[in-house]
Amino acid sequence: MAQKRISDEPGYVLHRYDWSESSVILETFTRNQGRVALVAKGAKRPSSNFRPVLLPLQPLRLTWTLSTGEDADIHNLKGAEWVGGHVMPTGEALLSGTYLNELLLRLLARHDAHPRLFDVYAGAVRVLASEHGEALQPVLRAFELLLLREVGLLPALDTQTATQRPLGDDALYLLVPEGGLREAVAGERGALTGRHWLALQGAMDDGAPFLPTLHAVAAAAAVGDLKLQLRNLLHYHTGVATLRTRQMMIDLSKL
Repeated sequence: MAQKRISDEPGYVLHRYDWSESSVILETFTRNQGRVALVAKGAKRPSSNFRPVLLPLQPLRLTWTLSTGEDADIHNLKGAEWVGGHVMPTGEALLSGTYLNELLLRLLARHDAHPRLFDVYAGAVRVLASEHGEALQPVLRAFELLLLREVGLLPALDTQTATQRPLGDDALYLLVPEGGLREAVAGERGALTGRHWLALQGAMDDGAPFLPTLHAVAAAAAVGDLKLQLRNLLHYHTGVATLRTRQMMIDLSKL
């Protein structure tokens, strides 16, 4: 019986592992199939057509056959084509893209499609590749917000979570892992005004939310405060104190 084939699926390589002397296993994020593990046989050989194509943060078209039996969760890559459109991010932008990849690996289950999130990720990678250094922090915060919402870990940002009371424009609120959005107590760090939270919620409700959310984050003039709150939320849900990519950034800053 012929194996089922998935053809020309838009995707990105999130991570790769050595599988043998000549082959690698890829963790990929695809638009219609979600996170998929693929084995690229012979990809490490100098003559392999896969070798120059299977790079992170590059838009690809992937074709694979579905495996059966013991390795049913790892499928056989048959084709990979670079779509083009932008260059590979470099420097701090490359580290930022690696951070996005780590978040996807930690928070997405395999074979759970998130086409809207895929489009958000593609938009974020395009901005990272454009080398607009001033946009790095807003891009990361916008992606974190939209990822958390997509996987059901972000409460509504237009009401107080426990009481369902509306937000006051000038009152201060905190986003906390176990309590959602609540009014801040005097002296608590990182609180944002109700006006900022409402703007973020409105941007995320857009039909194509990445750019509106990016602009709302950049306009908030409190990106650092938002970063602190989202970091606490992500650490809580990923179960780690510091993500690997963030630790790498910290270590590099000390050199």
